Amino acid sequence: MCQRDTSVSVTQYGNVRPVLFALLIAAPLLAQSDEFRVYSDAPRLLLTPQRLRLLQRERERKSPRWQRFDDLASSGAPMPEPGFAGALHYRVTAQVANAKAAIEWALSDAATDLRQLALVFDWCGPVMTTAQADRLATKMQRALSANSTGVKQQNARALAAIALADRLPDHGEAILKPLIEQWWRGDVIKKIQRGENAIPREQTYALFEFLHAVRDNLKMDLREDAPAYFKELPTDHLVGHYPATFQGPDNDFRVPVFVRPGEPDVAESTLSRAAELSMVAFDSNAAETQFVQGWLMQDRFIMRGPLGAPYEFLWANPYQPGLSYYQEPLVYHDSTTGHVFARTSWDEDATWLGYFSGRLQLFRDGQIQTLKAGAATAPVHVGDAELVSATSIDAFQFKADSQAVFILNLKPGSAYDVEIDDEELSEEVTDVGGTMVLQLSEGVAAGVRLRRRE
Repeated sequence: MCQRDTSVSVTQYGNVRPVLFALLIAAPLLAQSDEFRVYSDAPRLLLTPQRLRLLQRERERKSPRWQRFDDLASSGAPMPEPGFAGALHYRVTAQVANAKAAIEWALSDAATDLRQLALVFDWCGPVMTTAQADRLATKMQRALSANSTGVKQQNARALAAIALADRLPDHGEAILKPLIEQWWRGDVIKKIQRGENAIPREQTYALFEFLHAVRDNLKMDLREDAPAYFKELPTDHLVGHYPATFQGPDNDFRVPVFVRPGEPDVAESTLSRAAELSMVAFDSNAAETQFVQGWLMQDRFIMRGPLGAPYEFLWANPYQPGLSYYQEPLVYHDSTTGHVFARTSWDEDATWLGYFSGRLQLFRDGQIQTLKAGAATAPVHVGDAELVSATSIDAFQFKADSQAVFILNLKPGSAYDVEIDDEELSEEVTDVGGTMVLQLSEGVAAGVRLRRRE
């Protein structure tokens, strides 16, 4: 019996090794070319299989969040975001009435919100006719060509590109690659590294929609581009609320910081809570988001209005344990942004001081006082800390009687000579927000003098 020769002849297959070597070298390049292409199944946007199952179980259990959202969506109540609300209701119930209404809205001339158009296209696909899908896709592709730089607008473009990926010859790469490499990494991340206000607080919710959509479809966690910033973001967001709450038409709201004149804005407060819900959903295991979850769990703040109820239902997980936010520090300093927030307690009548994006605010007796840059304030004591606003960025002196001293309003990223009574002259550098932190001897009042180095 003849034995089969399985050896490889060098003369016959002399190019095997070079070819294999070339394939090994090319493999990473081939992988990179697919990195920004979307091949996942619909629904692609926000509704992962796990989240959709959770929402369907909430419907089966007739949870209060589901019942409130269902009552609004089923009764024909006017919804501020009809595409989002109608498409979400359809995906949970498979009832086509709200899907058809959402599609009709999306195809109307009045519908110009690309984000909602993308959600309708992605979530209501099984209900759309071919002609409707073609019309809506054409409408979205026209909107995609518009130039935009804001987080809200770029999030909408990302959602639209992901929803339309099957209709695009490169499965969305021509849009998603420059959006991530140029706008996100080349612009936003560089601004974060410089300590600039790259992501306005009121656009935090749009940011987390963007993070969810990219991670779900491209398997990228974009927080890794600025890990220190994103580690602090949940806490920074939480403490950046005034102590007092206000009563909305359907539920109570916590009020995020704002600098415009006038009263709190219900829509801003709604999206602030939606941002908190979505950041917990993005990373429920981190200690920072577990404090946010504890912040979210009070029933009086559950959103019941037509704008907030869909977000509350989409993102809330009442079965997720949380940590008490009363354990958060009363004085918080984020060196990546330069923000400082301090309060005398977590009660609603607390005195609160906020220094953010170069602005200084004092909240006391239910009133917000926005102070001009360089304005002096009486020192605010919080526990063992003292917060002082500098009156000059070049030279400043004051009397300190706390162990930890936060000096605000100095020149960002600058070196100062610091002289403290009975101590040697030292050099200290302010952070990106112009804040300097000094540690003084416990229980000893001392004069402090600063002068900026030229």
